[in-house]
Amino acid sequence: MAAVVLVHGIWNLVSGLAPQEAAAAKSSEYRETLRQGLMAAQLTHVPVPDIAMAYYAHLLTNAPLDEQSGGHADRLEDLSHEQLLEAWEWLLLAGVPEPTEAQAGWLAPVRLAVGWLAHEHPGTNGLGARARRRLMDVVERVVVAMIRDTDSYVSRPERRRAARAVVAETIREHQPQVVVAHSLGSVVAWEALHAYPELEVELLVTVGSPLGLPGLARKLEPEPIDGRGRRPAGVRQWVNIADPGDLVALPPELGGMFPVDAHADTDTGILGFHSLKGYLANGLTAAAMAPYLS
Repeated sequence: MAAVVLVHGIWNLVSGLAPQEAAAAKSSEYRETLRQGLMAAQLTHVPVPDIAMAYYAHLLTNAPLDEQSGGHADRLEDLSHEQLLEAWEWLLLAGVPEPTEAQAGWLAPVRLAVGWLAHEHPGTNGLGARARRRLMDVVERVVVAMIRDTDSYVSRPERRRAARAVVAETIREHQPQVVVAHSLGSVVAWEALHAYPELEVELLVTVGSPLGLPGLARKLEPEPIDGRGRRPAGVRQWVNIADPGDLVALPPELGGMFPVDAHADTDTGILGFHSLKGYLANGLTAAAMAPYLS
């Protein structure tokens, strides 16, 4: 039994390990990260809980060439025209300027937008040229991974059902006090808790969540009604934590679409944004979880 279940997001496929082995490895890794978070929050008296990872990354991949952690599939050129349009809608929420003239294709505007985020966004003030180049690479990889993995989830009903079943099975087995869902994992967890309403969770913590992204919100199951998404029946408290510089956690506060009990901002670092480790090692996330870990 584990007091905390983690639901991972993008970039979590572990090659060479069976799903159960990958889940165990990540559980151990993130337990140590949470220990750091409790120390950062000066909560050393709180016991570090056992953690179980709801691991579903293997369900979203076709073959080794499609691995979420691979290098060749992290380029904007690998996205379809429709996916580039989704990326553009998303990047507008991040504040990128509208293109000055019509474009026959969307690769060039999206690439310019990625460059703008790395060079012109207010959050990048003080970065040197080398750091900006690194940030531009990270932003491009995040954009591609998020668009690709989200599409792999929402456009394949069999994968969607299987991923939700993994999350539900992990929660049912461990009966945790806390579920922490990151990135795309917040979508999978939210849908799983709706699909399996008998599951009860004292605290749901969403971190770096894209639930409020318009293009994604339109595809949620259950679909929001009049722009409002419902709270899963078994969730007692819901806390949403986002780094204002996290490109995936847009729009702020999930766009006001969901009945969240508390929203909080934190800083996970400009070059490490959208990292589950960054959120778990943060004292704010640990402090939100602490009352349920004693």
